[in-house]
Amino acid sequence: MAAEERDLEAEYNNRARVPEHPAHIAGWQRDAAAYRDHAAGEFDLAYGPGERHRLDLFYPRTGDAGGPIVLYIHGGYWQALDKSFFSHLARGANERGFTVAIPNYTLAPAATLAEIVAEMESAADFLMRRTGRPLVATGHSAGGHLAACLMARPEPRAMPVRAAMPISGLFDLPPLVPTSINKALGLTIEEARRLSPLEWTPPETGQLVAVVGGAESGEFLRQSRAIVERWGKAGIATRYHEVPRAHHFDVIAGLADPGDPLVDIVVELAAKA
Repeated sequence: MAAEERDLEAEYNNRARVPEHPAHIAGWQRDAAAYRDHAAGEFDLAYGPGERHRLDLFYPRTGDAGGPIVLYIHGGYWQALDKSFFSHLARGANERGFTVAIPNYTLAPAATLAEIVAEMESAADFLMRRTGRPLVATGHSAGGHLAACLMARPEPRAMPVRAAMPISGLFDLPPLVPTSINKALGLTIEEARRLSPLEWTPPETGQLVAVVGGAESGEFLRQSRAIVERWGKAGIATRYHEVPRAHHFDVIAGLADPGDPLVDIVVELAAKA
């Protein structure tokens, strides 16, 4: 079924689709605070001049293995939440020897989506210049969109982002325009196309694994399949990965577990980043 034939509000309004979402969000906040309480790291590092241009770095307690930095970008449809809800998602990669960065960005409507994309480019550049290391870009929902943007737009950058694992990402934005999600974003169809990674020239090299929950809406499944197909045809090593039975709010849970398949994928990407 074509996207325009679907009930787009029902397809993209994940809070309506998962009525128990407040319990999941409260759990994120609780688990994140508990992890921060004993984590090794540097917090609220400024990557730019804005109030929300801050990121947290979480270091492995057993020593950094010297590989790429894992950059996790939070979701919330570019208009909600912040890094403090997601600190615990650094645990899985930390326990496998990787440093994890979790940034904030200015939320819509205080920033346009184009400005948010630029902020994440600044955060990525700050990290690579500060550490001299490449990135594995990952993120959830809106953060998956931003991770794909980082991989697709390599210039100007301290070094290109060659590996990404968007989780329940959004790569084709025009379907959001008629939904309630667009109230804060204010996207026109033209802007939505211009900010859609599926509309951009795919990166020349790299690897992308598009992760999505098996219980998510048909549109979220379509979005992940679409970027795997489009970038794969362009020569990128791509893979589609469904988390069985996962919905939009529990699909990211595995990042907190060093033995989870999602962390295995991050480690695989890091080996070739």
